[in-house]
Amino acid sequence: MSLSHLASLLPADAALVVAFSGGLDSTVLLHQLVRWRAAHPRTRLRALHVHHGLSPNADSWAAHCVALCDAWQLRCEVLRVQINAREEGIEGAARAARYQVLTAALAPEEWLLTAQHLDDQCETLLLALKRGSGPAGLAAMPVRREQHGRVLLRPLLEQSRHQLEAYTQHHQLCWIEDESNQDTRYDRNFLRQRLLPELQARWPRFAEACVRSAALCGEQEQLLDELLAEQLDGLMQPDGSLFFPPLLQMSEARANALLRRWIARQGAPMASRAALSRLRQEVMLSREDAQPRLRFGDAEARRYRDKLCWLPRRASLRDEVLCWRDRSQPLALPQQLGALHAHGAPSVLRQPNAGEQISVRFQAQGYFHLVGRAGGREIKKLWQELAIPPWQRERIPLIYYNQTLVCAPGLFVTREGAAADAAGWQAVWQQ
Repeated sequence: MSLSHLASLLPADAALVVAFSGGLDSTVLLHQLVRWRAAHPRTRLRALHVHHGLSPNADSWAAHCVALCDAWQLRCEVLRVQINAREEGIEGAARAARYQVLTAALAPEEWLLTAQHLDDQCETLLLALKRGSGPAGLAAMPVRREQHGRVLLRPLLEQSRHQLEAYTQHHQLCWIEDESNQDTRYDRNFLRQRLLPELQARWPRFAEACVRSAALCGEQEQLLDELLAEQLDGLMQPDGSLFFPPLLQMSEARANALLRRWIARQGAPMASRAALSRLRQEVMLSREDAQPRLRFGDAEARRYRDKLCWLPRRASLRDEVLCWRDRSQPLALPQQLGALHAHGAPSVLRQPNAGEQISVRFQAQGYFHLVGRAGGREIKKLWQELAIPPWQRERIPLIYYNQTLVCAPGLFVTREGAAADAAGWQAVWQQ
């Protein structure tokens, strides 16, 4: 097998990272890239091995990968993950964990290469059919995908497993065999072991036909992307939310196509028709005073003032209390919310009295009088006037003196916390 398929994909000075399981497919890919590097010395190449911990042989597999990379003068890093199969099953959870840890391990300029081949593409299309996927799902895997500035390449998608096996024999390569590949309880193994051999025996070019169908579906999706891009850009807000009322006046097909592309821009998996129907009925069409939310895996869709927002799911901070004893040092906030810094500032916050402890919390209840405003307001009304969505209200640090709310940094100061002289101070929230 020549390396011509790499020439059309790789620049001569690329920084490449191979997802190296040690199996046949990734061993072929890594060996080809070692040969490519020999012919293109400016190429940078390394390997990442994901240790799932699911097999008793996992440690020996990691050792095999490191040893083989040492022999090929490559650096191989072992990445350990923990699999939570409660929601997606073993296959889905392992795949999600694998891509997450691999992406996190990349330097900004590096490309990630994975070893899916033509038979894998056929299996992916059949699994999409089983799920009832539309053209986007049936398009299966592209050779190249760029998302959030990251490039993912699958250079072997046009090579069959038979061709890869012939390559290993020609170059006398050794690889590991995952015993779970024989377990037909897993959908992909069932297709590989039971169904596809029958289909290939009946129609020898069945896999190639599946790949052509996937490519045609991909072309249709690309065309829709181009046709809908301008309209979607007009509906998306600077913060990434979607102004959705115009969608309610469109045909369901067009509205769903726009919603799918908006969700894709959030870096989320493709939503099903049923999920989009629930998004429309339970979120977009809910009453104006409702606070609807619809879960999508590790994210959720919420509505605020005619906008759809896509948010990561986070633990509540309602019960969090942080003591700020030393204002000469910044106070780190949880969940990557940044830090609070104290600065001298007359006429902002008064100094705490003797016996008053400074704490930071993320919720408030009651009726408050603010500096510079006549009358008092309930905290809910304050947030509404400040146009702060409900999910952000419990992520704003609030400064208390004992049990008294004195300020929300950068937003308001209560009368109880207002400075009366030049000895005041200010809390600055740096995110």
